[in-house]
Amino acid sequence: MARYETGFEDGRRLLRGKHERLAYGLLAVALVAAPWVLPAYHIGEATFILIMCVASLGLMMLTGFTGQVSLGQSAFVGIGAYIHTILLTQGVPLPVSLLLTTAGAALGGLLVGMPAIRVSGLHLAMVTMAFAIVCEHVLGRWKSVTAGHSGMAVPDPTLFGLSLGGPRAFYFLCLMVLAVVLLLLVNLMRSATGRAFIGIRDSEAAAQGLGIDVARTKVLAFSLSAACSGLAGALLAHQMQHITPEAFGLALSLQLVLMVFIGGLGSLRGAILGAILIGLLPSFISSLKEALPARLGAQFGLELFVYGAVLTFFVLLEPGGLNSRWVRIRKVLAEFPWVRKSSVHKTKVYMKSERYR
Repeated sequence: MARYETGFEDGRRLLRGKHERLAYGLLAVALVAAPWVLPAYHIGEATFILIMCVASLGLMMLTGFTGQVSLGQSAFVGIGAYIHTILLTQGVPLPVSLLLTTAGAALGGLLVGMPAIRVSGLHLAMVTMAFAIVCEHVLGRWKSVTAGHSGMAVPDPTLFGLSLGGPRAFYFLCLMVLAVVLLLLVNLMRSATGRAFIGIRDSEAAAQGLGIDVARTKVLAFSLSAACSGLAGALLAHQMQHITPEAFGLALSLQLVLMVFIGGLGSLRGAILGAILIGLLPSFISSLKEALPARLGAQFGLELFVYGAVLTFFVLLEPGGLNSRWVRIRKVLAEFPWVRKSSVHKTKVYMKSERYR
């Protein structure tokens, strides 16, 4: 059902209508109640997904809204993890360490983004991938700071003398960080800066013609994206409890790209849905191995096959991602029982080059 804005206040509201408020209220209750219902193992899995949501939101802002492809996001996650671990080891309080980690990762994004914005598309992807490879090698060889490939033990998070290292306490810490990051990004994307991101993604020439400083906006997107990834890295360090450079390699970058693409480019909700799907895949693959015959389940490369199958499905059948599917389901439910064909069938998604024909 189409919604119309009848005043300026309608456009500023985060939740419109009692149905949205009720749905998000129930979701909040479920998220708060989950640690008391789920066993410890599943609380850990849920916490990992919350952390990946934070990292995925950062990459969505850069790739989904600004159109800048990055294969080096794992480097910022690793930088955040190491900065946070070193600061905690030096006795810096947890809130201060999280803020300094976020600022440090943002500075790293600024330094990478300034030269990287000179290229775009596949060339930008190659530059950021090279940065991720170099960063992993630096973390492995800078033994005096990072302890090299032997890794570093991560202290338990404590706040005002209270340990947050338990599964429930750490779950709520990650949930609070995700809620804050999501709220900030929702408001950012509704501001002039967010609209500038989208304008650059759709057409840099048109954005420049409208007075948008394209270079500065791209660098800002790099910095904010890196800040989110660094913050996710700080939380991921606590989840891993012992960090090594290998944990922040290209595989993590590819996972984040899959989250953004499968979730649906240009949607914060899509970033979260993609993170949930990709975060649940390892558990699904483990269950699949147990269900398959022993000879088939022990085959090397089953994980890559499943990831490839999921990616192929979305590229061919659902290019709009999970968010597009969710929007259509919600539209059908809103129009039930008077559902029209236009609500069921998806509209054609045109590539950027096709729009200019």
